[in-house]
Amino acid sequence: MQRLFILTLSLIPWIPAVLCWVTTQKEFIGPEGGSLTVQCRYGSHYADHVKYWCHGGTRIYCEILARTDETFSANPSKDKVSIFDDPARFMFTVTMNDLKETDSGWYSCGVELASGADDIAYTEVKVSHGVSVVNSMVSGEEGSSLTVQCLYTQRFRLSEKKWCRSGDPSSCLSTGSKGSYEDASVDISDDRTGAFTVTLKKLQMKDAGWYLCSAGQQQAAVQVQVRPHASTKTEPVTTPPTPSQPWYRFRYMLESIVGCSSLLLLVGLAVLARKIQRKEASSRFKETEEIFPDNPKGMRNLQRSKEHIIKFDNKGTMNPLTY
Repeated sequence: MQRLFILTLSLIPWIPAVLCWVTTQKEFIGPEGGSLTVQCRYGSHYADHVKYWCHGGTRIYCEILARTDETFSANPSKDKVSIFDDPARFMFTVTMNDLKETDSGWYSCGVELASGADDIAYTEVKVSHGVSVVNSMVSGEEGSSLTVQCLYTQRFRLSEKKWCRSGDPSSCLSTGSKGSYEDASVDISDDRTGAFTVTLKKLQMKDAGWYLCSAGQQQAAVQVQVRPHASTKTEPVTTPPTPSQPWYRFRYMLESIVGCSSLLLLVGLAVLARKIQRKEASSRFKETEEIFPDNPKGMRNLQRSKEHIIKFDNKGTMNPLTY
């Protein structure tokens, strides 16, 4: 018993960590050469505590990269790693700049506690290199224009950028050495800092399909959808209730209430019928007992005889009548 008491006392400092008052996403992905922002949320009772950003997958082997009580790590535009606490929103933000592949790994949002067992939430940071798109699907109306933003990492800053129709290499349009391309239907502009923008002008239905953003040997796919131009007005169509309408929201609740009420009603009727049946049986038993007040055996014989009364049908055949 004494050992159990001692074990319980030893676990008390670790209780805050088990409660998980600090939370963040499980994974963050940032481009090589770019920046990454991580948001860590905490309970209101941690508003006045020191927060920190730590590189490492365990509590023991963790290198603290930034703390809220260190003023030199509060400039997100210049520092490699910066941290900013917002007690009003119960959240602190970590910014990592000039990302490299070696920055990939496990990190943690930490809140410093007097007991020494800090409250920590772990997350994995992944630094990607290559090409990606902000939106993998874009759409526009026939006759209008739309924009696709293609991102690339630092190693492809000076590489030629291309916009190609998927499956058709001959359709590729290149920025060339100027870093831009323009014709009557497509405009490509490379900012040489991590993104190039493709603008499709005067959309036609035939422009719909899959395309590729390319930098060096890296590619990212994006789907372009074109909606027909609405040239004439159409009559409004009545649609069924949507989940945002009150009746639709409470429909399933009402159905459940009605179903449960019906079930309870059936059960109640069954119980009532059973009670009536027992009451009638009891009445018949009392009537028989009055006929044979001092002869229970005679009463039982009468009951059995009722079950075997012989009845003659129209053909003269004897059939037992059973009650």
